[in-house]
Amino acid sequence: MPSPIRILLADDHPLFREGVAHSLGAEPDFEVIAQAGSGEEAVELANRLHPNMVLLDVTMTGMGGIVAAGKIATSLLGVRIMMLTVSENRENLMAALKAGAHGYVLKGVSASELRAITRRVANGEAYVTPALAADMLTEFSRPLPLASHSELTERETKILKLLSQGLTNREIGEAMCLAEKTVKHYMTSILQKLHVRSRTEAALIAMRHGVSGCGP
Repeated sequence: MPSPIRILLADDHPLFREGVAHSLGAEPDFEVIAQAGSGEEAVELANRLHPNMVLLDVTMTGMGGIVAAGKIATSLLGVRIMMLTVSENRENLMAALKAGAHGYVLKGVSASELRAITRRVANGEAYVTPALAADMLTEFSRPLPLASHSELTERETKILKLLSQGLTNREIGEAMCLAEKTVKHYMTSILQKLHVRSRTEAALIAMRHGVSGCGP
């Protein structure tokens, strides 16, 4: 009999977390090896316990699930990451996928659906809640503005790169030693120069034009 899928579960709502752990742990092919109440704790436990799969809430106190996903994906090659969240925000979806998540599931799914999706993602599939997947495909199918990102200054290009990696304005400011308010002003300028209305569209342009790489 194959070894069970070793799962690390992170959510800052204990009652919900315990319910998911109980539901998954009741299956013979799943083993919930640890639970975390924050992104920081999830990263620490993942690096120590080397799970096969990590389930992360997007919004947690302290380090959010998206940043935690990026750190875990970078340090543990081969780990499967799935976001389990109430957030239907497209920017969170795109940022999670960019950070290395293989699945994005809304918390409204039934226990049986969650078990089935978890198996699929653990076995190498990618999964996005259908309504959000359709929305994402629509976004990708829209023609991109003809304006080139070359109009951006060096600093604006750096901010766009960090945005496409899933960082918030506050996290961008910390990375570049800028005030969050200053980052917001730069973000407004970036959106105007790219002729887009949202951070999601700007991140899509960055990914299409290769601005989202991990270079300096």
